Amino acid sequence: MPPIPESQVYTLLGDQGFARLTAAFYRRVSHDAVLGPMYRDAVSHSGESLADAEAKLRDFLIYRFGGPDTYIKARGHPRLRARHSPFHIDEGSAERWITLMNDAMAECALPIEVSAILRPYFESTARFMVNT
Repeated sequence: MPPIPESQVYTLLGDQGFARLTAAFYRRVSHDAVLGPMYRDAVSHSGESLADAEAKLRDFLIYRFGGPDTYIKARGHPRLRARHSPFHIDEGSAERWITLMNDAMAECALPIEVSAILRPYFESTARFMVNT
């Protein structure tokens, strides 16, 4: 099967697919020894909850992969590196993020053509966020 364009991922997953993926990821984060404390600290300083952070990730991914621009309307340009700059992100935490997201994708049994697009995107983005 030929690869699909990134902009078609939303067509295959829809809101529900991205909601399942981000929920599976955040279930792992909340109990993770590496990322759990980092995420809890981040949301406590922002006055938000993990559910709020999950919604932001879901909306961002929906937008990034061809869906509605709800994220942009609410938050503006993603500025991923700038938004994450206050957090200590090292190679180990980036690798852990990748592992948890890969596990979440496996749990959701995403279509192969979707995983083939999301996996390298998540890997490169997580490594791009390393700031220490």
